[in-house]
Amino acid sequence: MNTIESNFVLDAKGLACPMPIVKTKKAMKDMEAGQVIEIQATDKGSKADLQAWAKSTGHDYLGTIEDGDVLKHFVRKSSGEEALERKHNSVTDNEALATKLSDDDTVVLDVREKAEYAFNHIPGAISIPLGELEQRAGDLNKEKNIFVVCRTGNRSDMAAQLLTEKGFTNVINVVPGMSEWNGDVESDIK
Repeated sequence: MNTIESNFVLDAKGLACPMPIVKTKKAMKDMEAGQVIEIQATDKGSKADLQAWAKSTGHDYLGTIEDGDVLKHFVRKSSGEEALERKHNSVTDNEALATKLSDDDTVVLDVREKAEYAFNHIPGAISIPLGELEQRAGDLNKEKNIFVVCRTGNRSDMAAQLLTEKGFTNVINVVPGMSEWNGDVESDIK
């Protein structure tokens, strides 16, 4: 069983609808944008309920892992990132990235949180969450074309700016990113 990193674990086992959502709402008030909560529930309807709730509130439902009788739901708190202004000049779209995936000079850098990456990512993508990029930029090859993806194109915009400041010259922000990616994906969840 793979373990997914989360910032908080909420025990909602034994609770029936709507209590898992009520407790999740309350717990998320104390979380920072971008953090991931794991909601542990035994109510079989909680998956559909949490998916619908996350969509209606703008939070990002990442996925659910079944662990015996316990459903472990993962939700990322929205940062309102859709509204941010993008500043990095070199931008491409998902379709253009899809045509570059087989190119040896292409590197896909996924700057979402580890839990987001674990549930689905572009095959071969390198996972370096935005918060770790400053320290780990040296892991990347400056000679390659680095296509930076996140969920919507905003964290990847910040990452592209950071890499450019560090002397990377071939950095491209991919918009809209994983929220609308239609190409192949892999999952680390078995």
